[in-house]
Amino acid sequence: MTPYGGLMRRTHTLLLAALLIAGSGQSQTAPLQPEFISLEAARPVVAVVHSSLPPELAKGKIDETSWSQWVRTSDAAIRQRLEKGEEDTLTNLLRFGVTFTREYRIDNQYLARLGHSSLVDAFASKRADDLIRALSAPGSNEGLTQMRLFLEKKGFSFQTVAARKQIKAHLLANLARMRDEFISYAEKLKSGSPQPQSELYAERGISLDTNLWPDFALHQQLQRMAKEGLLKPGSVRRVAIIGPGLDFANKESGSDFYPPQTIQPFAVIDSLAQLGLADVKTIELFTFDISSSVNVHIARARRQAKAGQPYVVQLAWDKTVPRSQTYMADFTPYWKALGTSIGTPVPSLPVPPAVVEQVMIRAVKIRPGVVSRITPVDMNIVYQRAPLSDAAKFDLIIGTNIFVYYGAFEQSLARANLAAMMRPGAFLLTNDQLADTVSSQLVEQMRTRSILSVQPAISDFIFCYRREGP
Repeated sequence: MTPYGGLMRRTHTLLLAALLIAGSGQSQTAPLQPEFISLEAARPVVAVVHSSLPPELAKGKIDETSWSQWVRTSDAAIRQRLEKGEEDTLTNLLRFGVTFTREYRIDNQYLARLGHSSLVDAFASKRADDLIRALSAPGSNEGLTQMRLFLEKKGFSFQTVAARKQIKAHLLANLARMRDEFISYAEKLKSGSPQPQSELYAERGISLDTNLWPDFALHQQLQRMAKEGLLKPGSVRRVAIIGPGLDFANKESGSDFYPPQTIQPFAVIDSLAQLGLADVKTIELFTFDISSSVNVHIARARRQAKAGQPYVVQLAWDKTVPRSQTYMADFTPYWKALGTSIGTPVPSLPVPPAVVEQVMIRAVKIRPGVVSRITPVDMNIVYQRAPLSDAAKFDLIIGTNIFVYYGAFEQSLARANLAAMMRPGAFLLTNDQLADTVSSQLVEQMRTRSILSVQPAISDFIFCYRREGP
């Protein structure tokens, strides 16, 4: 899902702080106050990877001052990667959006031919023109308004023909960049690159887009843990989700006909409730994210829930994505039941004619009492942790499609931060296998494999780590 957002101007920072405070309400424990990881806490990681430290740390003696400066600089650099991730969201909107154009969608096969096919170049150009017209007058479309503001913050204008030509050039340049990135990733995987697949996106922009597949994988993992007795009935009281995501132009199929929404926090609560592992009336779920877009969205939903307003999720998925019959035999009933423990099915938004044969969708109205159990926290899990009492530590932490954006050193720091916030016996679930060069209190307990498709052969895993020690 995800995960994060860019550096904020002072006014945006004040707005975010106000929304987080307004949305926090009364909690059973003190609010989480993230702190940067100290050199003392990071020493075990630094000692093991000393020969491959980042250049800024390797060039001299590391003391508290140099460490503190490096951590803060690195945190800012990660937050800046979110701007590139937002560019990817805009590019996915250009590729797949159906509310502003009737042109062919630019799937992966078409994307690979961009610049080498006059046909692909022609409908890419037309899609860009149509998107610019929609962004020029977004009306009440929240997603288009968000993308227009993003471009305006970058200095673009929609006021003149010349200015709109600059936007078009920018859109098509980013489309070409995405093509080159996808080709590069495919070549790395095919050639057996020394860079582990779990670190494949270490230089890529961090995207907020998400879909339902990881939530289903988490449900299967939780189901297995309940069956094998690793999680007892009612034992999950405090949960954290790293990078819950904000779905607008879904990177898989670009479903832009519904407003931005977050799904994973509700999917996780629903799974825990269905499996009898948590009580929806008492569970506390925190989202860890550095995206102002994500944090403001969740804080607003929480504030509205306090006023009695529900949260409606559009549960859409693309049935043309290749999946095995066995996989779909399990996924379909999961999708049909998703949300029934925490809300009520309601009519979904209409699917545009261009994708009506492709998109499956249902909608659920989440009860306000459930929405109010979710609290957003602005925290970069790679470089920050929240000091917690034993009673406030987490029973379960989840991070899907997160750690793949970081190298081994950063993943090891994240492991140390997570372990410090988990009670002994707690679990971390992720679909990214974490670097294991540094010993930590997080030890792999199991992994659950899902065969997504046979031709081509694609599998997905959920890795389960148990917090050991005192």
